Amino acid sequence: MKVYCGMSRSSATTIQIDIALNARLDRLKSHPLETYNEVVARLVDMASDDEPLDGETPERIDVAIADLRNGHYVSAEEIDRELGL
Repeated sequence: MKVYCGMSRSSATTIQIDIALNARLDRLKSHPLETYNEVVARLVDMASDDEPLDGETPERIDVAIADLRNGHYVSAEEIDRELGL
């Protein structure tokens, strides 16, 4: 299925999506008259983060990944047991 996105043909493009994705986009509309362009723009805004990482964050991420790979973590089940949940 081809979906037309945009306000005018001169400033838009055509994309090809399958029927299942089209149905998902329909369910994500905030209101029936919301365009696919508005839905996709909203999703892109939600998925992107324009705020840069501070100086320590990339290093902390690397340490956390190394901990996970080395088995240094506590599972959710273990935490539940410790808290009596």
